[in-house]
Amino acid sequence: MMVNPQISIIVPVYNEEKVIPELLRRLVYVLAKLSERYEILFIDDGSRDSTGELLYEAAKNNAHLRVLQFSRNFGHQSAVSAGLDHVSGEAAVIIDGDLQDPPEIIPMLIEEWSKGYDVVYGVRVRRKEWWGKRLAYFLFYRLLKRIAVGVDLPLDSGDFALISRPVIDVIKSMPERNRYVRGLRSWAGFKQVGVSYERDARFAGEAKYTFSKLLKLAYDGIFSFSYMPLTLITYFGFAASFVSFLAIILILYFKLFTSYSLPGFASTASMILFLGGAQLMALGVIGEYIKRIYDETKQRPHYIISKKIGF
Repeated sequence: MMVNPQISIIVPVYNEEKVIPELLRRLVYVLAKLSERYEILFIDDGSRDSTGELLYEAAKNNAHLRVLQFSRNFGHQSAVSAGLDHVSGEAAVIIDGDLQDPPEIIPMLIEEWSKGYDVVYGVRVRRKEWWGKRLAYFLFYRLLKRIAVGVDLPLDSGDFALISRPVIDVIKSMPERNRYVRGLRSWAGFKQVGVSYERDARFAGEAKYTFSKLLKLAYDGIFSFSYMPLTLITYFGFAASFVSFLAIILILYFKLFTSYSLPGFASTASMILFLGGAQLMALGVIGEYIKRIYDETKQRPHYIISKKIGF
């Protein structure tokens, strides 16, 4: 174990046996050139392949390496949170274990930190991914930035970032369960700056962020940092009431001043189905917020560690 490291590297991994050797090689090569003392903390998020064994063998031969193994898969954001809870450096760099975020960018982050910035986040100027996924990310980041309340979220910035000790301590103090770490990082404030880089394609293996996991991450970002879904329900309710009022006026007009008789069943059934669907949608949005309140009241831990290596 490295004593009093200055820089801690947090690497959440899940079933990355094909990537671990190259990831370790590149990380060690880059970090060995630094003048700062460093540690590398891997968080094995319940891997089912040989990721844990590879990390165990690597930690035996490298005093800079530490490993946390979860009892099961708790998710990427929980793994990042565990890393922040256990690092001891003056600053921590969060980097994914798939080599899409190049380790060679880490010295650039450290350089900006040395200039006095507390948060140095990576800004993806280009992504080597499927165009549909790139478009979805592009739209989501701009939507979230527009509707977020009380926080200025940088565009095209993921979890890849350097965070100073004061910011780490602030994030650790936040107890919320449905975590959107990049949002918490921005919410904390302090002096922040972005560093542009080109995001590589995955080195090997399959993407661990499936569509459902990406959707949950987007939900966490929207519902944790915006009241816009509730506001839209309110606007929709006023609009529906206004349209209904106009419909009543129209029906009374035809009834009292003309001989034309409006068909009853079709229009009534359509209105009932429309309003019923709108009410169910509104209940779903409200339920999403209530579900998060319920998660907070249970006070369950973000993760469970089954093994620590190198501590």
